[in-house]
Amino acid sequence: MADGAAKTVPQAVSGESMRRYIAEFVGTFVLVIGGVGAAVLAGDRIGFLGVSFAFGLSLLAMAYTVGPISGCHINPAVTIGLMLCGKIERRYVPGYLVAQCLGAIVAAGIVLLLAKGAPEGYSAAAQGLGANGFGAHSPGNYGAGTAFLAEIVLTFLLVLTVLGATDARAPVGFAGLAIGLVLTLIHLVGIPLTNTSVNPARSLGPAVFAGGWALQQLWLFIVAPLLGGGLAAAVYRTVHRPAVEIPASRAEQALESERVERVASRRPAET
Repeated sequence: MADGAAKTVPQAVSGESMRRYIAEFVGTFVLVIGGVGAAVLAGDRIGFLGVSFAFGLSLLAMAYTVGPISGCHINPAVTIGLMLCGKIERRYVPGYLVAQCLGAIVAAGIVLLLAKGAPEGYSAAAQGLGANGFGAHSPGNYGAGTAFLAEIVLTFLLVLTVLGATDARAPVGFAGLAIGLVLTLIHLVGIPLTNTSVNPARSLGPAVFAGGWALQQLWLFIVAPLLGGGLAAAVYRTVHRPAVEIPASRAEQALESERVERVASRRPAET
């Protein structure tokens, strides 16, 4: 009997971990399909404003779809920031990072396949596939120093919003709305500078297929967002020190009373 119980616990833990990783994969996949896809396939029609809303709405949708499962980090900088604040167990972090990067790469590959279906075709190496860049590869020709500072500051804003919106004292059920809107704001500011990363996984996906300059400049869009996420964690821990820490996934769930009421109200036929 004891042996059976001992075997069940690791299996349950493994199943819980896999659900989290699949949720992060799906969430990052949707973010890149929605945001990068909008930039590559419709950017000339919807402009910076439309692409900004595409990223923000993608994150908003995923916050309520996979948020209760994994916390909807879908961004290595967010995962690192939450880890530093005790909002996610360290044992999950490597799996989250791998799932996020894989989701972004697969999504970027699909965007490329869709773009190649255009009558004139599409070259990721020549046209960039929405990759992040500085200098000659910045939409506004901004240099590396400006890009580095911008990515730190904008990622700081994103991660601080995630930490604050999922705080134990924050209004229940509104975290996804706040996070989606702030990502829209961040893109409105950042697209002219770097095409906006604030997310190493989002940068990695298109860079894998664009190659060349995109891979050479990728370091900035990994280092700067991680620094911004770490800075946000430091500020949050200073300002919110008395708060009780709860996981982001818990903060993005409905209240327990609401879930109980929802289940209890189901008709017998539905059950």
